[in-house]
Amino acid sequence: MRLRELLHGVEVIRQNVPESLEITGVFCDSRETEKDSVFVAIPGNRCDGGDYALEALKRGAAAVACQGKPPENLPRGAPLILVPDARKALAHLACNWYGNPAKSLKLIGVTGTNGKTTTTYLIKHILEATGEKTGLIGTVENRAGEERFPARRTTPNALEIQKILGKMVTNRCKFGVMEVSSHALLQDRTENIPFTVGVFTNLTEDHLDYHKTMEHYCDAKAKLFRHCRTAACNGDDPWRQRILAGSRCPVLLYGLGEEADLRGEDIRLFSRGVEFTVRENEKRIPVQVGVPGRFSVYNTLGAMAACRLLGISAETCAQALRTFPGVKGRMEVVPTPGKPYTLLIDYAHTPDALENVLQTARGFARGRVIAVFGCGGDREKEKRPRMGQAVARLADFAVVTSDNPRTEDPEAIIRDILPGMAAAAGRYAVEPDRRKAIALAMEQGRAGDVILLCGKGHETYQEIGNETRPMDEREIVRSLL
Repeated sequence: MRLRELLHGVEVIRQNVPESLEITGVFCDSRETEKDSVFVAIPGNRCDGGDYALEALKRGAAAVACQGKPPENLPRGAPLILVPDARKALAHLACNWYGNPAKSLKLIGVTGTNGKTTTTYLIKHILEATGEKTGLIGTVENRAGEERFPARRTTPNALEIQKILGKMVTNRCKFGVMEVSSHALLQDRTENIPFTVGVFTNLTEDHLDYHKTMEHYCDAKAKLFRHCRTAACNGDDPWRQRILAGSRCPVLLYGLGEEADLRGEDIRLFSRGVEFTVRENEKRIPVQVGVPGRFSVYNTLGAMAACRLLGISAETCAQALRTFPGVKGRMEVVPTPGKPYTLLIDYAHTPDALENVLQTARGFARGRVIAVFGCGGDREKEKRPRMGQAVARLADFAVVTSDNPRTEDPEAIIRDILPGMAAAAGRYAVEPDRRKAIALAMEQGRAGDVILLCGKGHETYQEIGNETRPMDEREIVRSLL
């Protein structure tokens, strides 16, 4: 591709690179940069892409695209493309390089604090039940029809997104469902992607180490609804109006309240899932979904609302939902043959999510609810005692342990949690080693108990220091049994 074509739609301050140059690729990681490619130097909080520009040129890059001014480590006359915003430039370059695959797809973007992953899987399941091949980008995995790719973050960088969308088009997908994180929206990773439907699940405290305030966190999520043609919004969430401020698209509200266009009624909760009635105007449609918990009603309503905006009837949605197989790491039952208790794994890692899963477990536990949980390191400390409070209130016994401590001392993280556990004096233990903590919880298990391993969910690793170490809780449980 000629540089001229690659730069289409990109705002350029100045450049000293011929536009007739043949380009072989676009990269934002200097280690991956190839000969005659363009390296985009992305500014960051911990490291700056400009620091690696010289390395990219040594590896054969034909040009470096950088924000505002040339990196100081580059020699005079180095091939440069100066842009006002490197992240937006990367999004446009990625889109051009992969041939703008989004124009050939109907894309559904799901944002919110909790429920994004399950909602995307529910939407995908409904669409595929109608015979439509569907791709997925999210926390657990990325998929283009039958082809699967590992997921490194909730929403990949702009290059990865466009590459996966391109695979969806190649594999003849008609739809793509994507988790859209607040980080991705604020960092313009989804810039110029036209979403057919945007879905808002809820907003509770999370990522305040990055966003600083709930208002800033909300405003980052709200960006999605200025880039979608229609919106499905949780009408019961108190942040609804701020989320939709500035949006010009038609909105379908879902929820349990009177305002909802798609309303859940007659809710019945079971250990095997939920049953409820969906009211749409004068119609009432019975729904069954094999994911337990009151929050599953909201996730299901959000998925149905998105599919209604795509022209799929509520009756068709309900029929498809009966065969939904669940999602890895979301209230996932782990087999414990020969044991009298039930063991579940869930990704709950915020105070609100912990409260939801523990209330769900209390709803069907015939014995006690035992929780294993911790808090991630290098993340906001304010939520740690609140997570402890949720567990102290709703669990009969808890083991406080490590999640992903990252560069923090695991025991220091636990000390931040413990003030919230004051009401559970005598009903909890502390074990920083997560494997030993799981063993302790299983030793405590009696007939009818529900043991919840919270925080890791689908993850099969633990981040300690700057290392990512293998750790699959399913394997741990099997080995302990």
